[in-house]
Amino acid sequence: MDGNGRWATKRRLPRNTGHREGIKTMLGIVEHCQKLNIPFVSFYAFSTENKYRSKLEVSGLMSLMEEHLEAMADKLALLNRRLNVMGDISYFNPKLRSLIEDCVKNTQGFSGGVVNVALNYGGRDELNRAAKLMGKDEGIEKYLYTAGQPDPDMLIRTGGEKRLSNFMLYQLAYTELFFTDTFWPDFSIEELNEMIGEYNKRNRRFGK
Repeated sequence: MDGNGRWATKRRLPRNTGHREGIKTMLGIVEHCQKLNIPFVSFYAFSTENKYRSKLEVSGLMSLMEEHLEAMADKLALLNRRLNVMGDISYFNPKLRSLIEDCVKNTQGFSGGVVNVALNYGGRDELNRAAKLMGKDEGIEKYLYTAGQPDPDMLIRTGGEKRLSNFMLYQLAYTELFFTDTFWPDFSIEELNEMIGEYNKRNRRFGK
């Protein structure tokens, strides 16, 4: 969900205003995916590298998580969706970590789909973690944060950047990639629908 900060800077607003607007966009996209019967939706919210941004922006992001996580979990409950958090949440302060754990726990009984939210997540970290958990076992998939889920069909990156930025490096092996210059707070349901239409025209051969 790239471009929150630049969206705000363009409007001479604090960067965290952009992140706040980004949360609204995220919830709107989740609700639209529910209408389209898309069962798995993933959002890259906070990477392992994001914590090296300015202290002011990082503390603002932590505050936003504390403000909105519970409301997001309530929204997912209404949509019958389970929250799955990807990433090492031990980085966060005890209050936020407890809130994350509670929100995940409170949605575990829902069966209408999954919303993955990556918090302090990095694809390389995920693979290192999975390798340690795997030991001598064969098959890494069940040790990933997305265990039991299918690989993504589509990856959408907003904000004009055209790279994966350490996101789901294992799972995206044959995912169809979409890039747009639109900043995340301005990403619309109409643009998503256009991308889904383009996706449906593509011939997916999976290397065969």
